[in-house]
Amino acid sequence: MTAGDEDLASLAGWQRELREQFPIIVANPELAYLDSAATAQKPHAVLAAVQTYLTTVNANAGRGSYPWANRTTALLAQARQRVAEFLGDRDRDRDGDGDGDPGGPSAVHFVSGTTEGLRTIARDWLTTLLTDGDEILVPFADHQANLLPWLEAQRLLAARGVRITVHPLPYQASSYDYDTTALTELVGERTAFVAATHVHHVYGGNLNVHRIRQVVGPRVPICLDAAQSVGHLPLDVGELDVDFVVFSGHKAMALPGSGAVWARNTRGPRFEPGGWSGTPNTVGAVALTAALDWLAAADPARIERWTVALAARLTEGLRRLADYEVLGCQLSLAADSSVQQRQGIVTFRHHGIKSDDLGFVLAAHGFLVRSDSLCQAGRDEREGSVRVSVHLHNTPAEIDRLLEVLRSLSVG
Repeated sequence: MTAGDEDLASLAGWQRELREQFPIIVANPELAYLDSAATAQKPHAVLAAVQTYLTTVNANAGRGSYPWANRTTALLAQARQRVAEFLGDRDRDRDGDGDGDPGGPSAVHFVSGTTEGLRTIARDWLTTLLTDGDEILVPFADHQANLLPWLEAQRLLAARGVRITVHPLPYQASSYDYDTTALTELVGERTAFVAATHVHHVYGGNLNVHRIRQVVGPRVPICLDAAQSVGHLPLDVGELDVDFVVFSGHKAMALPGSGAVWARNTRGPRFEPGGWSGTPNTVGAVALTAALDWLAAADPARIERWTVALAARLTEGLRRLADYEVLGCQLSLAADSSVQQRQGIVTFRHHGIKSDDLGFVLAAHGFLVRSDSLCQAGRDEREGSVRVSVHLHNTPAEIDRLLEVLRSLSVG
C-alpha cells in the first residue's frame, strides 16, 4: 500500500462527512465534478452565510450610520482579518479587537479575483517602485494572468521614458519547477521584483517559492499567485516570506467576483489600489469569511493529503495507458514515487483524440473536466489538453471510474 492509499483509507470517514455538506454534489450523485481548479463548489455553510446576510443586514458598508450599515462595515473588517489569519499573518491584529489594525504594516484589499489583483499590483504599485534600468523576473509558462500585468507595467513605464527589463523565470526541464540554479545567474543589483506562482494550474506542482526568497535575498519584493493553493493546502506568509498573496474567492469555495490581495508593505512603497473604490462586494466578503472558516475547520493539511493521493491514483493509472501523455514532471507519475506529486491537478492528452472531443466524451459519461488551452502563457492557443482537478468532495471510486472510461478509449 502506498502512502497515498494509506491517506485515502485513514481519511475516508472525514471525507464522507464533508462531502455531504456540498448540496450540488449530493444532488448529482451520477456526476463527478473534476474542475475545482476552475471554480470550487460551495458547502452549505457558505450558502447559508450568504442567505443570512442578504435577508438580515444587507446594506452598503461605510455609507451610513444605521445598524445594518454598521454591521456590514464590521463584517468587512472581520473578513479582512479572517483572510490575514488564514494566510498565517499573525501580527495583523496586534490589539486583538478584530479590526485587523488597518494602520499596521500588512493589509488586505478585496478584489474581484486573482486577475484583477495582480493587475492592480502591476499598475498601481509596481509602476511606482521601478526606476530606469531595473529588472524584474516573472513566469512566462504559468497562467497568463501572472504574465500579462507585468508586461503591461513595462509598457506603461516605457511610455513615461522608464526602461525596465523583464526576465522570464527559468524552469527545470524535468520537473517543471522553477530552476533556482539558473535563477541565481539572473539575479543582480538591479533585480527589483519577482512574480511567481504557488501551485501550477496545468502541471499541478508546488513551485517551492521559498527557494526563490533564498536566491533573491531579503530586499526584493515577491508577489505570489495563490489561486490554486488557497483552500487546497496550508499557506503561511511567514514561512514563504512573500510580499503579496493574491487569490480568487470562487476557487476557495466563496462566490464568484470575490478575491483578495494580502500585502506585507515592508518592502517598497505601501500598496494602495488607485482610484475610487466604490461600493465593495459585501456579499462576496461574507461568503469568503464563511468559506475560510469552513476550510480551516476542514483542515487544509488534510485536504492536501486527500487531493494529492487522488491525483497520484490518477497518474498511476494514466502512466499504464500508452495512448495518454501526462503533462508535467514524468518522474512523479507512480503512486509510490518519492518525487513531489501533483497538488490535485492532473493534465493529459490522448494521442489520437483531440482534447475538446475527449472532454465531450467524458462529460457524456458524467465526468466534468476542463478541456482547452487552460489559459497558459506562452503556449499556442490550439494546443489543448484535458485537466482533472479534484477537491475534498471527490472520491477514489470516481477516479477509478474515470480510468475505466479512459482505458476504454485506448486503441492499443
